[in-house]
Amino acid sequence: MLFLLTGEVQIGKTRWLESLVAELGAFGVPCAGVLAPGQWVPSTGPHADANGFEKLGIDNVLLPGGERVPFARRGDLARADGTFDEECQAAKAELAWHIDDAAIDRVNAHFDEITAHASAVAPGLLIVDELGRLEIWRNGGLTSAVALLAQGPTAAFPHALAVVRDYLLDDTEALLAPAWPEIARISPNDAAREAILAAFES
Repeated sequence: MLFLLTGEVQIGKTRWLESLVAELGAFGVPCAGVLAPGQWVPSTGPHADANGFEKLGIDNVLLPGGERVPFARRGDLARADGTFDEECQAAKAELAWHIDDAAIDRVNAHFDEITAHASAVAPGLLIVDELGRLEIWRNGGLTSAVALLAQGPTAAFPHALAVVRDYLLDDTEALLAPAWPEIARISPNDAAREAILAAFES
């Protein structure tokens, strides 16, 4: 089963995923892939959310080892501190987030390592947080993650989960449906957690 986790921005999808990873681990189900927690700071500025926090960037946490890779920085901040690269994939796609191509390469290398060693992995959940415009519309970004998802269910990863914005859901399904006979759209809630746990119990 391929689970596509979606929902509005800043509703806690990654926090929900972190909790799911811990729960699956307690049941002996390994998780591999990437989580994308935000970099948040207290703020009263114009970019602060309703809870008084401002999102500066996004990290990628590589599972299962936990290595943390600084992945994306808000575009206005990257321009202000001189780190914005007009030639990077994210800039050419006119994303709001500036993503360094070297960070993309590091995460792709991680998925390549997962693919290379999949035969030694107990059946677990493959996680990709997240598939965005680079991956779905431009054949870029986390290409190694997409390639692994495109293998469909395997002995190592009978089930997978990808975070996808709602406006990309139809195109994501069209891309991956040939490999996954079963695809379920889920939200970060108890019903989805129970469905994923039940998939591994069966």
